[in-house]
Amino acid sequence: MVRKANSRTDLLLEIADDELILGWRNSEWTGIAPFLEEDVAFSSIAQNEIGHARALYELVAQELGTTADQLAFDRRPDDYRCAPLVELRRLEWARTIARHYLYETADAVRIEALKTSSDPGVAGLAAKIDREEIYHRMHAELWIDRLQASDDGRRRLEEAVHELWPYALGVLDDDLRLEWSRRVTARLGFTPDEARPVTRAEHTNELQELWDEMTMVRRGAPAGTSW
Repeated sequence: MVRKANSRTDLLLEIADDELILGWRNSEWTGIAPFLEEDVAFSSIAQNEIGHARALYELVAQELGTTADQLAFDRRPDDYRCAPLVELRRLEWARTIARHYLYETADAVRIEALKTSSDPGVAGLAAKIDREEIYHRMHAELWIDRLQASDDGRRRLEEAVHELWPYALGVLDDDLRLEWSRRVTARLGFTPDEARPVTRAEHTNELQELWDEMTMVRRGAPAGTSW
């Protein structure tokens, strides 16, 4: 279905897969978040992420002669290029917030780079996505402040960041990772221990479980079904 991708499509697929899978994971808090407003907040964030994924898939689909839905649902789990950080199934709340902040900060660095792209399609889409991602970053920052306001919250946040750090390191390549790490450590006030990045080549078992659930309806439809 998909021809061999070039570096442009590789990069866009990485980001699209990140956004799709994280959007799905964020949506899992709907109805069970510890605060009523967070049911709404994470649902909204999840919807935005999946919308960004669709826009990115559509840009790639134009080059590969396929569709956004085929890219999102018709590949096998091993063909996805998402970072393992976004694959982790519903973490407890402090770890969810830690992932939320670490990912959104990495995404900000990545989007800033894409906005300077010489490709007008990529730069324009990055600018559009950034206007929505601002609110995701604000939400994450507010929760960092909230957790750091108490000794227990600060302890839980630090434990979560240390645990997720190797996964977070795998979101960005070397050329952007240094700036991301500088921003994170300056904001949090501590530096996690050095760790080997868990890269995009190292999918977790949880991705297979998510893929089974995410593609169930599409795979179960009769051949030739028009959606």
